[in-house]
Amino acid sequence: MSEASVRVKNVVVLMTGRFIKLVANTIKVTSYGFHFLFPRKRFSLPEHAAPWLKTRQPNGGIPHVIWQTNFTNKVTFPVYLNYLFNRLMAPTFEYRFMITEARGEFIKANYPDDIYQNYLKLQIGAAQADVWRVLVLLKYGGVYMDIDAHAVWPLASILKRGGEELFVTTRKGELSNYFIASMPGNSRLQLVAERINENIAERRYPGVFQLTGPGVFNEVLSLDEVDTVSYRHACNQGSFTNRHFQYIDKKEGKWHEQQHKTEVVRIDD
Repeated sequence: MSEASVRVKNVVVLMTGRFIKLVANTIKVTSYGFHFLFPRKRFSLPEHAAPWLKTRQPNGGIPHVIWQTNFTNKVTFPVYLNYLFNRLMAPTFEYRFMITEARGEFIKANYPDDIYQNYLKLQIGAAQADVWRVLVLLKYGGVYMDIDAHAVWPLASILKRGGEELFVTTRKGELSNYFIASMPGNSRLQLVAERINENIAERRYPGVFQLTGPGVFNEVLSLDEVDTVSYRHACNQGSFTNRHFQYIDKKEGKWHEQQHKTEVVRIDD
């Protein structure tokens, strides 16, 4: 593709993303009315769902699997619409979902005991999810997206921007971990996993961001050495949903508040 064609495509993707955000924000606002009328209504996210369209999986590329996690599979209307929209943008992708308990079972079954024991020391769900997303991609590969994240362009096309991995960059030009695409056994993710395990074992940081989150990616990885894509051309957050709809059934609230009340890493006696 010529340089001019790339520029045109980037503009189209950007405008499409803005249109999606506009529509999604409208849905988010109307969802307050929906849950006012139906306060107890929840929708179930499947543990596993087959691709909507059956096609041959790429040979040697990033597996066509979307991975997500949440403290519960019973979600509000806008969170469920966010899930459906991602399925629409990735019709050839398998879908996998794990709740809190399943994450721990996965790590226990697939990784050494020291990793599992360090995982158990984490007292905030977001930190646990940070660990799990890296380990599940190391094991199986695929695309991880936060529960409030959504693609802004067909996912199969987005993955063509990367090779063995694709990381999203923020408005500040830093790496984030709300969208990660990788082949299994990726050496760069292995470095991230090792640093996270060390951080937990040594209780290096008091906050989730630096201990297990995006801070680790920016410490360990160099932007010049990994395949990246701007969030504007790949994946956005919070368009369909927000804290209210995500944590409506969780008294502890979002991890930002939790870490000020609870030690991220349990202190053993």
